[in-house]
Amino acid sequence: MIPRATYRLQLTRDFPFDAACAIVPYLARLGVSHIYASPITMARAGSTHGYDVVDPTRINPELGGEEGFRALVHTLRAHGMGIIIDIVPNHMGVAGGENGWWNDVLRNGPESRYARYFDIDWRTPLVLPILGDSLTAVIAQGDLGLSTDGPEPCLLLYGEQRLPLRPGSLDAFAAGEALDARQLRALADAQHYRLVSWRTANDSLNWRRFFSINELAGLRIEDPAVFDATHRLYFDLFREGLIDGVRVDHIDGLTDPAGYGRALRAAFDAIRTGKDRAYIVAEKILATEETMADDWGMDGTSGYDVMRDLTALLHDPRGEEPLRALWRSLDPGQCDFGEEVLAARRDMLSWQFEAQLAACVSAFAALAGSAAASEPAFEAITLAMLRRAIERLLWVFPVYRTYGNGVHAPASDAAVRDQAWAAVQPHLPPGEAPVARHILDWLGGLGPGDPELAAEAVRRFQQLSAPVAAKGVEDTAFYRYAPLLSANDVGFAPEQFAISPAEFHQRVLDRQRRFPHAMLATATHDHKRGEDVRARLAVLSAVPALWAERQRAWTTIAERHGPPVHPADRYQLFQTLFGAWPSARSPAKDTDFASRMAAWLEKSLREARLRSSWEAPDADYEARAAALLHALLGDAAFTADMDDFVAKLAPAAQANTLVQTALKYCMPGVPDLYQGCELHDFSLVDPDNRRLVDFARRAAMLDRAAESPEGEKLALIARLLGYRKACPDLFAHGQYQPLAVAGPRAGQVLAFERTHGDARLVCAVLLRAAEAMIEGGGPPDADWWAGTAIEGDRALPAHWLFADAPIFFRADF
Repeated sequence: MIPRATYRLQLTRDFPFDAACAIVPYLARLGVSHIYASPITMARAGSTHGYDVVDPTRINPELGGEEGFRALVHTLRAHGMGIIIDIVPNHMGVAGGENGWWNDVLRNGPESRYARYFDIDWRTPLVLPILGDSLTAVIAQGDLGLSTDGPEPCLLLYGEQRLPLRPGSLDAFAAGEALDARQLRALADAQHYRLVSWRTANDSLNWRRFFSINELAGLRIEDPAVFDATHRLYFDLFREGLIDGVRVDHIDGLTDPAGYGRALRAAFDAIRTGKDRAYIVAEKILATEETMADDWGMDGTSGYDVMRDLTALLHDPRGEEPLRALWRSLDPGQCDFGEEVLAARRDMLSWQFEAQLAACVSAFAALAGSAAASEPAFEAITLAMLRRAIERLLWVFPVYRTYGNGVHAPASDAAVRDQAWAAVQPHLPPGEAPVARHILDWLGGLGPGDPELAAEAVRRFQQLSAPVAAKGVEDTAFYRYAPLLSANDVGFAPEQFAISPAEFHQRVLDRQRRFPHAMLATATHDHKRGEDVRARLAVLSAVPALWAERQRAWTTIAERHGPPVHPADRYQLFQTLFGAWPSARSPAKDTDFASRMAAWLEKSLREARLRSSWEAPDADYEARAAALLHALLGDAAFTADMDDFVAKLAPAAQANTLVQTALKYCMPGVPDLYQGCELHDFSLVDPDNRRLVDFARRAAMLDRAAESPEGEKLALIARLLGYRKACPDLFAHGQYQPLAVAGPRAGQVLAFERTHGDARLVCAVLLRAAEAMIEGGGPPDADWWAGTAIEGDRALPAHWLFADAPIFFRADF
């Protein structure tokens, strides 16, 4: 069941199962072995992604239902292909009244059979932050009323959302009586839920949500009954041979990722094991020195770490300081990434996670109280001390989370706790360091107190540290700090701007040793910039002076157009226009490109929360920024210069595209091709990266891809997928051996060989040669290489390897 290569599809009502069926012959010709599908279970009506699941027991009827899914699988099997599906164990969609389990909870409260399914604190009524104003104002405006239409009476909100009533709560009112404002308020207050403004959610929510999204409620998947109810469909599909494995969404959101992974593996293995074992990967954000535990039952991660490493390999380290200096000159207030991360984490913790933080502090207070029974020193720890210690640890926590359960923790957590302890010192009030030390000890299962209270406190910390990291770093700091935007993507580490070929080799070897079948990604449904946007932006690291020159020229043009926009926002706009420019000499003024850039610009400004935000958009500033965008796209001097600049850097950008493609398909692991990325992918952050793909065009190009520059990437992918199909054991089980490179340009080459039995593949790629390629319009000449060669029994001179292309293969199988 180990795939040779997967193809990620975003299934929606506009691209359902029958549309996927239609492209299977094309994917089979391309050489893909498995479709990797977005969630197929019933999601909220019109969902564009499928992660807002409202019923995990049914295949989504909007996609074609069970019949459509079976037809897709039948088509795949007829072409010798399989399917991996995305599953969502962490949360469910609860907006719009479509979730039957959630509706039952609203109706019956803690007595609901589904109350245990969701992570709710029932000491108070369930907080429902779905009002646009206060409850009093909503009633006064006539936006909440009693409806007796339909199968049962309900509260009707905004004329569309039906809210179930607590059994018996209408008995206090005369049948058929029209309720006045006072009575409506009394009826609303009598429910198991409390209707409040959406703006109060961050401070008042008493249930766990996904990050800061009120429409997604966390599941208690650690409860065996919840696990069984939400996973039964997946196991039935696997038992019947309709799926070959799963990708687990946001595993770090769970109470016990390790326990969940083992339970998932055991359940699949109970159905079928051996060579037909299920393929399981997890979405996991890893820090640069972090690895996923190898005892979770996983085949690896879904590949964000590979995206990060490939991009860091493309970056020229010599460009790091000049680009940072340029950024400092534009935005002195946001010039240190570490400081930006700290500020963003503090902001997000304070602004969006107050309710979760308060619950976490309360849990540790109860634990400290139990510890005081045996160790009186804990009596001196106040609630405020605990809050300060927890806050400050969350500001600096070096990874998404640890994995203890209050009683014990994996050995790998010790290094994380040591890093956190060192990082938190400067932020602790005098004399309160022991409180932070106690928190860390409890995370490691080393502290005193009641074990059940310890488990609850540790759970709350670990389920808070992950969203604080995600929202603080990827969704905030990455929009505030931008010397080079290709360094800022999901799972990336801007502080580690570039890595050497030797470091890259070591990471590949480590991954092969621990997870030889991990997924290898270069684009995903969550990326902030498409793989070819990043490849093009990476060229700027090799020519920072040339980039600074263009930035100054474009700034002069921009300053002629209307009121000023902050230099940092303008600079990010320049980078994004350059990175996403459709292609050299292409019309940039078309409305589709302009509207896509405008959507990105709005999201960028609001995510940064510096000069606008989602919560309180600054319409005037956003209008000025949008006006600048449209003025630049309408300025002939700017568009001509951008065309020229993109064309000038095109050879180096295309080299980066081919290099990252070649490495992904030749490295150990399972390469994943995100939908449409077999041609250049100049998409931006969602929803831009989830647009419909022109598959007919790609299918028509496949057989003649090598004939055109546009098809060069497609031709390379088809060639390498052909290699993987012709010699599957070499790629699935073959050794990865770095090859030594000698000579003055050794740093510009990365080479390795894959071997399995008599089969052998040599792969070499050109790195960080943008200046020479820009000057010569193609690969560097023999003089530039000056004796550089791959060492071995038979030396391979670099000038010969890269005479015509930035990649070289020798396949013996």
